[in-house]
This record gives sequence, structure tokens and C-alpha cells, in this order.
Amino acid sequence: MPIAVFKPTGFGRLKIYEKVSNGDSLSDSEQKEWDNVVRRYDAVSSAAKANDVMLLIDSEETWMQKAADELVTQMMQKYNTEKPIVFNTLPMYRKDRLDYLKEQHKIARKNGYYLGYKLVRGAYLEKENERAEEKGYETPMCPSKKATDDNYNGAVEYMINNIDDMSIFIGSHNEDSSYLAIDLMAKKGLKNNDNRIWFGQLYGMSDHISYNLAHKGYNVAKYVPFGPVKDVMPYLIRRAEENTSVAGQTSRELSLLKKEKKRRNI
Repeated sequence: MPIAVFKPTGFGRLKIYEKVSNGDSLSDSEQKEWDNVVRRYDAVSSAAKANDVMLLIDSEETWMQKAADELVTQMMQKYNTEKPIVFNTLPMYRKDRLDYLKEQHKIARKNGYYLGYKLVRGAYLEKENERAEEKGYETPMCPSKKATDDNYNGAVEYMINNIDDMSIFIGSHNEDSSYLAIDLMAKKGLKNNDNRIWFGQLYGMSDHISYNLAHKGYNVAKYVPFGPVKDVMPYLIRRAEENTSVAGQTSRELSLLKKEKKRRNI
């Protein structure tokens, strides 16, 4: 198994991340709680490096993400000294993430460690926009699907163009973004199986992308979420909604399935 994954809120309460993100004072019990979160990150990151397994840490809501980002960056500084082991996640529907990536690149080069990032589009759009409107601040989300796509593809291009300093996990059900990465790799003369570049789709979704990439020798992982049903089902529903938001993709997948059934005489 080349990759392991966890959600930040699997290691600590959202509220404790939120308080740390805001710079709020912590009570003695809350400080102990946060220290335990830090220890969990460190223990898993250490085990990942010892076993040469890439560790992907998911992103969550913007109002708790600052604390998670800073903690993952600490793990990168400590464990990504020889190559990327610890990966953060950049949800590119956030309009600030491309600039964040470029700034983190400068910091990593200055301090001598490698970056690892999983790129996703994101799955909390309505929730984020509603909260911003309710609390009266500017939404952190991109203004349109096209802006999100441009942001995502810009990050793919930036990372592949700077692949000597970082590794990329392209978490996408979007064919165009996959084609873009393939073209960029070819232009740079990178091998299809360059271990610094991975593609990933959820198990049971966009299999035509996964299987065709794997057939051509690219590194592909099928993302298998697991956990309590009450947590996993909302996660999968959000990803299904995100997947159907790609124009025409659901009907395309259905047509491909029908074509394959016909080929197999099922």
C-alpha cells in the first residue's frame, strides 16, 4: 500500500482546530487536547517515513484549516527532508490556494525540505458560501466553476513545472485536468510512472479515468474511505455531488458502462 490518508477531524475536534486557527486562548484541558492532536500527527508521520508510505492529510472547512495547515507544514519540515512523505491537501475552489502553494514553495526551498500536495477541487462550496453570507465576510470560494478549474489547472501546471522540489497527487474526476497533467509530463520528458506524480479517483467513481491511466503506466490510486457509517456516508454523498457537477460527465460514465456491458455481451 503506497499511500495512507486521514482527515484532520479524525485526530481532533473541529472546535479545537477552530480555536487554534483563530489564535484564541486555550484552557489547560484544551491545551492538553491540542498537544494530543500534535502527537497523533507526529506519530503517524513518523510511521509513514519509517515504512516509506506517502501520507495524505485531507483538508476541511476554511475556519479550522489554518491550524491544520500549520501542523502539516511542521510535519513536512520534519519528515520531508529526503523526499515528500507528508502531503497536505489544497482545495482549489479556494481562491487563495494557488498563492498559498507558491508561498509555501519559497519557504520550503529556503528551509531545505520537500513539499507534497494533493490537489482537489473541494466539496464544501454551499456550506462555505452560506457561512460567509451569514457572518458577513467575503467568501473564500472562487466565483465560478471555470475559475475553480483555472485555479486547479494552474496548480497542476505549477507543481509539475517545479517537480524537483515537490510531489503531486492529482485527486480529480475531471478528464481535462488529467489530460493537462499528461501533456505537461510529456513536455518535461517525465516518465509515465514518475513516482513524484500520482493520479487518484474515489473507488467506484470515474473508473474510466483510473483504468486508462493505469493501462498507460501512470501511477494511479483508488481512494477508499472507511470509518463509521454516519461519517462516511455524508463524505461519499458530497463527492458524488461534486462528481456530477462536472458538465456531462455523469451521462458520459453511463454511456461508457453501457458500451462495456455490450462489449462483454452482458
